[in-house]
Amino acid sequence: MGVFPSIEGEPGLDKVFKRFPHSVAPLLEYHDRLLRDPSPLTVAERELIATYVSGLNSCTYCHGAHVVAARAFGIDEALFETLLTDLENSAIEEKMKPLLAYVGKLTRTPAMMVEADAHRVYAAGWDERALFDAVSICGLFNLMNRIVEGSGIKSNPLEADKAEMDARLARMGGSTDDPHRGERSYTRLLGLWDISHDAS
Repeated sequence: MGVFPSIEGEPGLDKVFKRFPHSVAPLLEYHDRLLRDPSPLTVAERELIATYVSGLNSCTYCHGAHVVAARAFGIDEALFETLLTDLENSAIEEKMKPLLAYVGKLTRTPAMMVEADAHRVYAAGWDERALFDAVSICGLFNLMNRIVEGSGIKSNPLEADKAEMDARLARMGGSTDDPHRGERSYTRLLGLWDISHDAS
């Protein structure tokens, strides 16, 4: 018996959201606004933040799903493991390090944040909107990691077979001619999972 006995078989995010659809549409809309709509951060950088936060939380499902997404938008997969073990000496571009350090600290010890953490982000060349978007993505994935883990979802998208992986990539949405904006893909899941916008 799983966390929710009314869900048959291994729980997946699609099954959980179909079983409890009342808040799914605005949640997925928020995903698209943060991860696909225009931002000072590229789509790849935003997916990298989602991956990093999920890795820090050891959320296998979210980490795997966003490794796939970040990889699709051009992030080198070899970076992911080193980011989690040694951010400062990783091969990620220098500008990203203080931003990832900020969301890392916000994930691990949120009450310990100080203004100096933000000043390091600004000194690297980011503006206030970029920092707020990073903070928002950090908050979203701390939420999603807990929804996933609290619902008993343990599958790893990185272990999917080719057909499932191809389907995931297809519904992810493609790049546009602007790296700071992507095709909205998260709200597309409402139709794929047969969830009404007006579910209550």
